[in-house]
Amino acid sequence: MPVVAGLGIAMPAQAHQDDLWRGFFAEHYSGTTRALAQRIFANAGVRTRHAVANPLVEDVSGWPTERRMHRYLVEALPLGKEAVDRALTDAGISAADIGLFAVCSCTGYVTPGLDILLARDMGMAADTQRLFVGHMGCYAAMPGLGAAADFVTARGRPALLLCAELTSLHLQPASARVDTQQIVAHALFSDAAAAAVVLPGNARGYAVREVASVTDTSTADHMTWDVTDLGFRMGLSPRVPQVLAQHVRRFIDELLARHGLVLSDVDGWAVHPGGPRILTVVERELALPPGALDASRETLAAYGNCSSPTVLLILEALRQRPEPPRWVITLAFGPGLTLYASLLERV
Repeated sequence: MPVVAGLGIAMPAQAHQDDLWRGFFAEHYSGTTRALAQRIFANAGVRTRHAVANPLVEDVSGWPTERRMHRYLVEALPLGKEAVDRALTDAGISAADIGLFAVCSCTGYVTPGLDILLARDMGMAADTQRLFVGHMGCYAAMPGLGAAADFVTARGRPALLLCAELTSLHLQPASARVDTQQIVAHALFSDAAAAAVVLPGNARGYAVREVASVTDTSTADHMTWDVTDLGFRMGLSPRVPQVLAQHVRRFIDELLARHGLVLSDVDGWAVHPGGPRILTVVERELALPPGALDASRETLAAYGNCSSPTVLLILEALRQRPEPPRWVITLAFGPGLTLYASLLERV
């Protein structure tokens, strides 16, 4: 039985949302666009964020992609190492014990990659298998966790998952036209690294009962991440919450039914906060009780949308409660348009 037995989180320097607006972004908009952007920043549900490239200190919006990728490696290595080290310590094992090392990231390209360089620097064994999950966006932690859990089940050896995203390196130049999608991205996204150790046997933690997904390919253009000469550019359709509303209830009901459970059995929800509207839609469609998504909203406020690490940040918040939940659903959304979920049980 694969069990998430250790979690580790690492953050770069903190920045306050109001300071980012007043000290940088407000200066890049004018007229009605500025008023629109100010409303988006104020209503994003974000209080503080973290960034390796704080625009109050350095403006990377004019950097070519090559320079951004060099910076990605410089920043991602120590951040990933810190998260991995904390997860290993939490699980009570060493890097040499790891049989599979999976890394999720959609914000940087480097070869040799983080999986190879961190395996070397952390002292993993030469026969440690590696897996890199790229461009799956905000839901990547779930297929990463699924691969780790499958490896643990099949091989009986520990696995390690690292999600590392540095979205601050993809700040886009100010546009003369109204570009609501970029304003939303600039108001929400943040940097973080989160790691999870998955162990076989009777470990204490959260057993991975199932990882599931559903993709609506008719809406593939609703969420995009394009490589440009000036970094990666996000496309985020305002219709995403509508698509989620069509699928999320049946998706979660069927996942729970396969384990003889219903919605009321779930006492812990780690829903990726793609934005306040996303959480409101999930809350409504699943008819969740008041406070069910508090951990998701608190994570959004404290850290912003960190893409793939975010679900692990919420899981850690749930795990640290005086009475951790028994049944947890993790749920995230991304390109495809895809919904990914996992069912976890505290053991």
